[in-house]
Amino acid sequence: MKKIAILGSTGSIGTQSLDVARKHGFQVSSLVAGRNIELLETQIREFKPKTAAVFDNEAGQKLKIAVADTDTKVTYGKEAVVALAAETEADTVINAIVGIAGLEPTLAAIKAKKDIALANKETLVTGGELVKKAVKENSVKLLPVDSEHSAIFQCLEGVPKGALKSILLTASGGPFFGKIRDELANVKPSDALKHPNWDMGAKITIDSASLMNKGLEVIEAVHLFDVKPSDVRVLVHRQSIVHSAVELQDGAVIAQLGTPDMRLPIQYALTYPERYDCPAPRLDLFKTGALTFQEPDYDTFKCLPCCIKAITQGGLKPTAVNGANEMAVQLFLRGEIGFLQIGEIVEAALDSQPEVAEFTLEDVFEADRKARALAETFKR
Repeated sequence: MKKIAILGSTGSIGTQSLDVARKHGFQVSSLVAGRNIELLETQIREFKPKTAAVFDNEAGQKLKIAVADTDTKVTYGKEAVVALAAETEADTVINAIVGIAGLEPTLAAIKAKKDIALANKETLVTGGELVKKAVKENSVKLLPVDSEHSAIFQCLEGVPKGALKSILLTASGGPFFGKIRDELANVKPSDALKHPNWDMGAKITIDSASLMNKGLEVIEAVHLFDVKPSDVRVLVHRQSIVHSAVELQDGAVIAQLGTPDMRLPIQYALTYPERYDCPAPRLDLFKTGALTFQEPDYDTFKCLPCCIKAITQGGLKPTAVNGANEMAVQLFLRGEIGFLQIGEIVEAALDSQPEVAEFTLEDVFEADRKARALAETFKR
């Protein structure tokens, strides 16, 4: 029986991962959440994990009391989450934590010889070189959960080494596709949270609206598939049916299609290379209608070109744009900056981060701290 741990079990990816576990009878060894202890308690009582951890200390103390009648050991705090990632009995750790907070648990799990099903794109964005080195040294699998990267991974199955010409990374365009800068000057968080196709958490939904999410995915693709930034092309595909595609040297284009539901890529990361019945709805091509593809608006949505520039220049530039964006999204959701300022903050962080050839984990966190501090200076 497959044993899994879910870091971020109360979020969108986490709850859908539990749908997959429920469907196939996977053993859930460990769960991690931020502060939603009500849902986490429900999950503990259903799946009976051996261990659980909560980032927030106060919430963790409350959970420990709430589930004292169970056999689940509860710990709390950042160090406890990192320790759980390394000590869990799981074979595969699903990392669905939001933001750079997912980096240390990923590295800890890799060093403990756990396979990683990665939904936390910031892990590779901020610490890509460190993560890839750890994966190689510990001979573990790093399998993508993001729908786009899972699609690329699936399309490349059976493709000979050297046959890939380019990656075609699809983007929904978010709720503001077709808008110009003047139309976005006064949009509210409630407007940006209305994604046309996907049901996701607040942070990733805002990132989708600004196209920052697609920029982060370009960086992630460079690391996952060992390609140059110029080998990744972004296409706006409003229907979210083609999850991504690859172009091969002979001109063939192979695409992966499916309904906009994360349970298929989650399941494939857990069952690879096998395929089983999935709880996600099936794609009916007769009902799908037309599929369209357009160029992104790089002038209006600054985050995307900033991310491409960051991974092209390398070093800690991707860390800086990610940290600045994480803080900018918080400020926007609190009404302390406007929507367009997210891109301005990301651009400022990119320009302020010096180029470096090599870096440590401590350097990553310092670059992240400085980028967040810079973002704070933009508050109204």
